[in-house]
Order: sequence, then structure tokens, then C-alpha cells
Amino acid sequence: MNIRILVVDDFAPWRLFVSSMILREEPEWHIVSEVEDGLEAVNKAKELMPDVILLDIGLDKLNGIEAARQIREIAPDLKLLFLSAFDSMEVVEEALDTGASGYVVKLDAASELIAAVKAVLQGRQFVSSRIRKRISARAANEVLASRSAQAPETEFAGCHEVQFYSDDEVFLESMTQFIGAALKFGNAAIVIATKPHREKLLEGLKAQGVDVDALIQQGAYLPLDAADSLSTFMINDWPDEDRFLESFSKLIESTSKAAKAEHPRVAICGERVALLWAEGKKEAAIRLEQLCNDLAQTRKVDILCAYPSSLHIQEDQPSFEAICREHSAVHAR
Repeated sequence: MNIRILVVDDFAPWRLFVSSMILREEPEWHIVSEVEDGLEAVNKAKELMPDVILLDIGLDKLNGIEAARQIREIAPDLKLLFLSAFDSMEVVEEALDTGASGYVVKLDAASELIAAVKAVLQGRQFVSSRIRKRISARAANEVLASRSAQAPETEFAGCHEVQFYSDDEVFLESMTQFIGAALKFGNAAIVIATKPHREKLLEGLKAQGVDVDALIQQGAYLPLDAADSLSTFMINDWPDEDRFLESFSKLIESTSKAAKAEHPRVAICGERVALLWAEGKKEAAIRLEQLCNDLAQTRKVDILCAYPSSLHIQEDQPSFEAICREHSAVHAR
């Protein structure tokens, strides 16, 4: 079956991943175009009239949800499938309320995207398993069957991802994508990095059109020094659990209150684990990853940790595997 697909995402490596996976699994499906912002998505949808549009949410110029609304006005029968890092019920409901046929969380794309496309092509609705399994069957039916239903707010385990990066350019690209997507959707962000990386991130976010200065003033964007942050909860070169949870609970609470989203999440990007590893404190770094994982499971946060390849972590197989086990997704580039 010849299926024409438009891919909309502002992160080029992700578009490449999606395209390669589709072509590998379904050679008769075709990517007719790849675009990186919402406004271009609307224009390409009108021009190409694809069978399916895979649509991210955190886009430049026009966010994915608003783009979906405009596309629906142009072509009400066109199949829209959201492919996003966000997994909160609030975001899912708003996305589906546009008339989209489905919603796949990016962490589940490798196992669910092909099935999701097939489902929406057959006129069925599809929602990621990580969403379905965290809400009751009744709430799930309400989301799928009635877009106007007001399901109660549900707590979701956040993502806790790790990036092993080859150079600063890769790291900053990943960090800018991660933090920028959160801020564009009205969520909050905490960046815990070295001064050079904080400054470069600031430039990258501004280049994306994010008013970082205003967000800092509001308290929705909080840049912190990685070494200074470690000192707030380390005791005898070991992460103290009580101090860690106390300090981060306060930071999460304060930034959440400053965010614009109705039920905000907080994106946290940090280099503290890399600093510990560089100092030879491998066990302390792994323990900190465990604490971050606990935080992602109990708070409305999404975390991206980062390690440079220069630390040669992959060469220490047991430690490398221990770090990977604490994350919901592992990226290396």
C-alpha cells in the first residue's frame, strides 16, 4: 500500500530516525517531506495532502497543537498522529481535542509507531501504552471516546534520559531541544550546567525564539552552576538523599508556580553526574542517577543527564550498564 507521510519535528536526528524506521519496516510507505516548524507543516499539508502527518508539539513559529487545528480546517479528513516527548494527560487531551487520530510518546516510538500509523489509517484511534497503562480503563475510554470529557488530572512518571555525547555541539543541540520544547509549551525548566554550557544554551534558546530573559525574571527558567548545585546535597563525597529531595522539591515547586501551563511539568537538564564521574566518584554518580530516577517517578519532572565521551564510560561495562538501567532512554552520538 502506497502511504504518503509528512514528518514534522524540529530535531533533525529524530526526523532521520523516524524516516529510517518507517522505510525499514514498511518499504511501500513514503516520506513525502520533512519540515521543522508548525507554520511550514500547515503549508506542506495544504500543498501535498499526505495520507498521514506525524506531528511534534514543541515547534517553532507555530506549536504542533495550533498547527493541527489549522490543518484540520484545511483538510478535515487528513490523518494526524502526534509524536511527542510529552506524556501528561493534559497535553494528550489537548492534542486529541484537535481531532487528531492518535498520540505516540517518543519513548515508545520504536515499538509503537508503525502500529499507530496502521491504526489511524484504518480509522481507529491510537494512544501510547505508557499513557494507557497509567490511567484507569474508564479514563482511557473517556479520552478516546469523548474529547469534551473532563478526566481528573493524573500523575505521570516522567522521563529520565541520558545523552552520551561526542562533543559540545551535540550536547548543546540535545539540551536546547529538550529545554526549548518544555518552555515553548509553557512548562518550566531547571538547567544545572557549567558556565560555558549555560551561556551557549541561552544563545540557542534565544535563537529558537524563546524569551529566556523574561522566563528567568518570572522564575520559570532557572540556570544553576553544576558544581555549586552538588555542594547543596553532597556529604563526604556522597549524595545525601534527604538533602537532595529537600532542595529539589523546593526548586520544582518554585519554578512550577512560575510556569504558564495549567498543570506544569519541569524539565531538568544536568551535568552533575558527569562532574562526579570526572572526579573518579563513579559510585556516587550512579547513586545520584538513582535519586534522579526516583525524582522522575514521584514528581512532575522530565530529566536529561549528560556525559561526554571523553570520560570513556562505555569502557567500564558494569558501571555503564548500571547508568543505563536508571534511564528510560539512552542516546549516544
